[in-house]
Amino acid sequence: MGTIQEALQQRILVIDGAMGTMIQRYKLSESDYRGSRFSDWPSDLKGNNDLLCLTRPDIIRSIHLQYLEAGADIIETNTFNAQAISLADYDMSALAYELNIAAARCAREAIEEFRIKYPEKAGGPGPFVAGAIGPMNKTLSLSPDVNNPGFRSVSFDEVTAAYTEQVSALVDGGVDLLLIETIFDTLNAKAAIFAIKQYFRHTGKPELPIMISGTITDASGRTLSGQTLEAFYTSVMHARPLSIGLNCALGAEQMRSHIEELSQIATCYTSAYPNAGLPNTMGEYDEAPADTAHHIEEWAREGFVNIVGGCCGTTPEHIRHIAEQVSKIQPRPLPEIEPVAAPVIQTS
Repeated sequence: MGTIQEALQQRILVIDGAMGTMIQRYKLSESDYRGSRFSDWPSDLKGNNDLLCLTRPDIIRSIHLQYLEAGADIIETNTFNAQAISLADYDMSALAYELNIAAARCAREAIEEFRIKYPEKAGGPGPFVAGAIGPMNKTLSLSPDVNNPGFRSVSFDEVTAAYTEQVSALVDGGVDLLLIETIFDTLNAKAAIFAIKQYFRHTGKPELPIMISGTITDASGRTLSGQTLEAFYTSVMHARPLSIGLNCALGAEQMRSHIEELSQIATCYTSAYPNAGLPNTMGEYDEAPADTAHHIEEWAREGFVNIVGGCCGTTPEHIRHIAEQVSKIQPRPLPEIEPVAAPVIQTS
């Protein structure tokens, strides 16, 4: 199997769609989340989607396979909240390592099933497993107490430790790359980057490619913690990511100008996986697969993107339409950036 760098030089790659949206289709009960192992767990577990990697791995594998069949080149592990700090909501912090291992295995097993089922598609690079690292439910840049702006409910070291454990498990589980996604607080993302770099430095293992994807929360063009898109990019480019991009919060129509801007400043590959439009009054997403794909096809023809897919509300049907629309469009070429010499300061 070739590398993802080789694949990116050949074509626009497609990342999968929403895991949560697909899980909702199964209309699972509390008992589905608990399984036999957690039948007596003291707190409610429904909604802990990451736990399904242990209690209903068949469902997670099936969702991965559906996205692969739809044309996804990259599938994300079901680990958006699978680190100790977020899992504390369910009193399951101690399960973080095990959950990430199980999630990575679910994705790898889905790829093996896909290759057996479709041997004619097994020749080129991929499919690839991206270890999904979510933004966490606590933020380092913002206070949860409006009366105490300086208060933080978590420290940088605590966030780094939680991400380090997650990264360790994802790597041990066999992921091909690491995806820091849905970033609304760049300081949290910096902790994730530091955790990744420190992990590989300490273990001596070959460093995996890093994908970074931020979230512009509204028409202001800023992240929730207040950064402009260019400031966000500048803040994380030291990680030398494989790709930089945007996902979530906005639909493709609202995301277009931001993707265009990012394509002009990024020296690495760019990614975009928007929601299926904006949510309706019931919090649901109504944008049809063809409409989402139409917007993304336009971005591709304009040369804005290298990796595309879907976030909240998107399904295998959305990914199938997107994959079909971009399949014959050339990927965005990496820009050639001339180095800028430092100014010479003359002293008298």
